[in-house]
Amino acid sequence: MLILDVDGVLTDGRLYFDNKGNEMKAFSTRDGLGMRCLQRCGIELALITGRQSEIVARRAEQLGITHVYQGCHNKLVAFNHLLEKTAINEQQACYAGDDWIDLPVLDRVGLAVTVSDADRIVKRRVHWVTSNGGGKGAVREICNLILAAQDLDGQVLAEILAADFTPGIKP
Repeated sequence: MLILDVDGVLTDGRLYFDNKGNEMKAFSTRDGLGMRCLQRCGIELALITGRQSEIVARRAEQLGITHVYQGCHNKLVAFNHLLEKTAINEQQACYAGDDWIDLPVLDRVGLAVTVSDADRIVKRRVHWVTSNGGGKGAVREICNLILAAQDLDGQVLAEILAADFTPGIKP
């Protein structure tokens, strides 16, 4: 399972508000395709975020992510609930976070990842740091790493090249 923080990982961490106070976020379509490729290969996705946002709920729905935990100031509680709910153990989980609030989960997973523009303390405590920043293709890098590690990247690429790939739908 790939578990992602949202602000700073799926987005660049900046919050945009219009004159009416409506919040806006930008997501990478490349990250989205990477997540769809994981799903196609049977790898589950989850989001754990400290903020509450309709935009996040909408993006999760677009991507078919059903495990969404918002407003989590203690991400470890959400993480433990997720493990119990899915019967996945800590070592089968990859978590990507970018700030101190993510450290309790990062310290427990089999693969702890952060983005290149993460806090320096977080960077020192993870297994891998992406070359791209949050919201700028970092999640795609993580997806590609997982696919390659499980020798699934060639299969997905072959399906795409054969025009036999519908993101998120298994054959």
